[in-house]
Amino acid sequence: MAGISKTNEGNNIGGPLANKIALVTGGGRGIGRAIAMKLAELGAGVAICGRDSDKLRATADALRGLTERAFWQTADVTRADEVGELVSATEAKLGPVGILVNNAGIGLFGPAHDKSEEEWDRVLSTNLKSVFLVSRAVVPSMIQQGRGDIINISSLAGKNTFAGGGLYCASKWGVQGLSGCMAEDLRGHGIRVSVICPGSVATEFSGRGSKDQRKALQAEDVAHAVEAVVTQRAGSFMSEIHVRPLRKA
Repeated sequence: MAGISKTNEGNNIGGPLANKIALVTGGGRGIGRAIAMKLAELGAGVAICGRDSDKLRATADALRGLTERAFWQTADVTRADEVGELVSATEAKLGPVGILVNNAGIGLFGPAHDKSEEEWDRVLSTNLKSVFLVSRAVVPSMIQQGRGDIINISSLAGKNTFAGGGLYCASKWGVQGLSGCMAEDLRGHGIRVSVICPGSVATEFSGRGSKDQRKALQAEDVAHAVEAVVTQRAGSFMSEIHVRPLRKA
């Protein structure tokens, strides 16, 4: 299921990303929604995907006030066929993707030896395989354009281990390794690959959470890091950004 939204003629379509099309996975809620809104504020056309059509539609309605180019489609980004359909539909509606934010993710916590194979597959497919599939789908167009930004939302759990984090940490450490290799593979084509590692963020995400949500990061903090990446001077790129709350919970 998909939908395209257009704003009224009076909306401002300028901004540093006025000529860019962005695709945000997991864009219907939480961090993904905040990132999509920030990219629209910067002038980009924005496509979002996820599994919850109601959340996607609500976010598209919010985007409508910021950009003339907003598209949403339900998609399971762990399936290559649905990813292909998503990218093809985005390009048909908005144009070639110049910014990809791989944000889709889940968290299942507890001792690894207590987890099932199905749980392992679910976490690794959502958090890691999806980054491979969606990036692979947009890279040919970026190579043709001679530029692009791929931003993978990882976690500080991709840098640190903790009890009960076996599946989640494995997926995020994988994102770190994949991102670094992609950066080396693609920089010669003018494509920048960055990874953003937030600490605990106050969202609906079913993670460990923060002991004190008042001291947790906000989704907008991660969106601000994405803004820094995509507005960086063309001749350089930020390979990795860590985002931490100012005060420990």
